[in-house]
Amino acid sequence: MSTTGKTPSQGFRESTASAALVRFQDAIEQIHRYVAFHAAGQPIPSSASESAESTVVASAHQPLQISPSSASFAAVRSWYGFPSGGGFRPPLTRPNFLPDFLGTGNGTVPLRAGRRSPVRLPLHQVAGRVLASEIRAERDQPPFVRATRDGFACRAAEANTHQFLLLAASIRAGQHFVGALRPGEACEIMTGAPVPAGADAVLMVEHCEQASNCVRLAEEYTISAGENIVPQAAEARMGDVLVPPGSWLQAHQIALAAQHGYRDLAVSPRPRVAILTTGDELVPLTQQPGPAQIRNSNAPMLAAMVTAMGGDPVVLPTAADSSEALDDCLRQAMDSDLLLLSGGISVGRFDLVEAALTRAGARFFFGRVAIQPGKPVAFGQFPRTVDDSEGDPLPFLALPGNPISTAVTFQLFAAPLLAGLAGCTEVLPRFALAQFTGKWQGRPGLTRFLPAACDFSASPQVRLVPWQGSGDLAALARSNCFVAIAEEANSIDDGSIVSILLI
Repeated sequence: MSTTGKTPSQGFRESTASAALVRFQDAIEQIHRYVAFHAAGQPIPSSASESAESTVVASAHQPLQISPSSASFAAVRSWYGFPSGGGFRPPLTRPNFLPDFLGTGNGTVPLRAGRRSPVRLPLHQVAGRVLASEIRAERDQPPFVRATRDGFACRAAEANTHQFLLLAASIRAGQHFVGALRPGEACEIMTGAPVPAGADAVLMVEHCEQASNCVRLAEEYTISAGENIVPQAAEARMGDVLVPPGSWLQAHQIALAAQHGYRDLAVSPRPRVAILTTGDELVPLTQQPGPAQIRNSNAPMLAAMVTAMGGDPVVLPTAADSSEALDDCLRQAMDSDLLLLSGGISVGRFDLVEAALTRAGARFFFGRVAIQPGKPVAFGQFPRTVDDSEGDPLPFLALPGNPISTAVTFQLFAAPLLAGLAGCTEVLPRFALAQFTGKWQGRPGLTRFLPAACDFSASPQVRLVPWQGSGDLAALARSNCFVAIAEEANSIDDGSIVSILLI
């Protein structure tokens, strides 16, 4: 970093928030609990009402030291079975979790985004939005017994005699057969057409022999009642919830809404996300960088990520590395639903973001996470006004400034938080399994997310992308996922099955 124009705080020390290192799974738990308040329409507890289990400022975090022989061992196991801390693990801090969203009691303040009313949009405008009200079945689906093959509707018992059946009619999709089949009759029928009363199966054309105005099932075939038909209401009954609120709306869900007569849908408003990048070394895209400067690539990257997650990005002017500039930029973010900061969150002499957040009255739900890249990442909230310390808090995520670290921490923490603020109930981040190609060796102690390329074939293969550290944007551009390596691992062999973080 260039030091030109930087004014570090006098006597600046590593704060307690940045000193508290939490396990990756515990950080994700904090994000999910915060989102749960919003998804359930419940407010975040105010600091005055927090219980012993609830979140406190980072200075109250206590390291968890438990040996495998302890009686409390099972009670503090992390999500994949290993306890936090202890002499046999790197000593980590376990945060005091936000309480479960049910029964939080009094002394609470609402999330700003949770009070915004849904909007109604026509179907052609709702792709990528979050459904605010359920989609219900207008009528039974299918509304009649439906043929799933081109062929002949008949009684299965009569067809299995292999005798010729008289063709009584031909039914196309959109047509309705009046009356019922009589004994010894069949109807020619097309896929999607209503099966006539009296028929309980559809013979496939290629399994039949025809002669004049008659048809029979070939000797080598038999058919069962119910074969090649879908009963009425097998997919849904009138009034059933087809798509619950909180779902991302994609093409197939939009088609389902159209099938049931919806011309428009109620969707959640897009969360407004303020993006604040920091650093004296950053120059605008239109400016030629000096010898020690770089163009601001994180702002457009974060804006694209926010848009892809259904948010409305608002890119703030880049903040210089000074207390005054950071304080002013924080004030510009007050009208947003979420603040994303990039850079200045580590513990260097000129990393001033955490101090600025502290001056703004921030409560840190975690301050550092045991991952690589992206260890310096902070999550919390702060009041929008000095006079209203308990009302309408602004949630924030302070991400590291190196682009791969920014991308990883966005996918891990910002994506689920943003989805939750948008009303989405789907669980993020998303992982998949793939077969590892190559070898990896490293030291245990951190959960790692390494840039990788997966072929996403029927038997997915993934390989690491060579990279020169978390500032290597070219390596990030060649990646389409991150290989997730558990904190206890020190090697991965060729052919191993690994988890990959989807991006």
